[in-house]
Amino acid sequence: MNINMDLTALGYDRWVDEHARNHLQTEQSIARVTAVDRGAFRVRNQHGETLAELPGKFRFSARSALDLPCVGDWVCVENPAGSGPAIIQTVLPRRTFLRRKRAGKTVGFQMIAANLDIAFIVQSCQHDFNLRRLDRYLVMVREGRIQPWIILSKSDLVAPEDLRQRIGEIKSSGFASEVLALSNATGAGIEDFRRLLVPGKTYCLLGSSGVGKTTLVNRLIGRDAFETQAVSGTGEGVHTTSRRHLLVLDQGALLIDTPGMRELGLLGAGDGMDENFAGFQALALDCRYSNCTHTLEPGCAVRLSLEEGEMSEARYQSYLKLKRESGYQDLTYVEKRRKDRNFGRYVKATLKRNKEDE
Repeated sequence: MNINMDLTALGYDRWVDEHARNHLQTEQSIARVTAVDRGAFRVRNQHGETLAELPGKFRFSARSALDLPCVGDWVCVENPAGSGPAIIQTVLPRRTFLRRKRAGKTVGFQMIAANLDIAFIVQSCQHDFNLRRLDRYLVMVREGRIQPWIILSKSDLVAPEDLRQRIGEIKSSGFASEVLALSNATGAGIEDFRRLLVPGKTYCLLGSSGVGKTTLVNRLIGRDAFETQAVSGTGEGVHTTSRRHLLVLDQGALLIDTPGMRELGLLGAGDGMDENFAGFQALALDCRYSNCTHTLEPGCAVRLSLEEGEMSEARYQSYLKLKRESGYQDLTYVEKRRKDRNFGRYVKATLKRNKEDE
């Protein structure tokens, strides 16, 4: 086995080491996935970064896209004797993960990144500020057992009293997350952000296009390594980042910039819902009915809290909307998986009959 603890610069720790020793085979080494682009991979170890690919057996045995490597994954690779790409043989279990429902009508998961310590959810103080969208991001992040931070960017574009109002809205809405305001243009808050980054820890930037994620990355690395674009005339973001890439910053932290997300559907987010709306779960214990939907039932402690002004109407409506959406998507996904399994059994039975008839 080839385990080199110099990998600590890439986030290698005791947790990864325990899993590596259970999966690593002779002639294999440990690497971390730094980029995924249309089925092509880049991995990095203590010797540098290289191209990598999946063997046909790996792709064939993958039950879903969740089984395929994503940015941030730790993998066991074989390095060919020549100059060809490394071969990814195994993906180690993920300590944390970031995933969402696939965009559009497709019911399935899309992996975004894995093995993250903190997710920075970035919203602009100006046009992009939206508490409902914050709820979606927070549910997704907490479902993956990742610690969230809320970053309000472009603080220079609003008056100080408006900025204080934005921060106040977040804190009064019950979001259990730290908040930091900053400006890429003036540099306000940038040093506070730098101090949050710990060497060997992995972070990601989440948010809509045009909120300043890529500009922030360029500030952190001290040069314009990644292309940025001005927002449109309507104030909406312009898509810049086209893929996720794990960067090792000079001070030792690891950072993933993600493309802007126009759709943020929830799927399999029950735990994330419970944690993000922990206050609702605590109130629900006092509801008259254990299966209370918190809508029309008498004796509902959640609605009582709303009526007494202890909870905002917006927060309540956000909870109901996300709960309905998550429940619907979960049922649809279960039905899809059931149909997939039935189809698989049909194919196997047909192949068996054809073989017997030969």
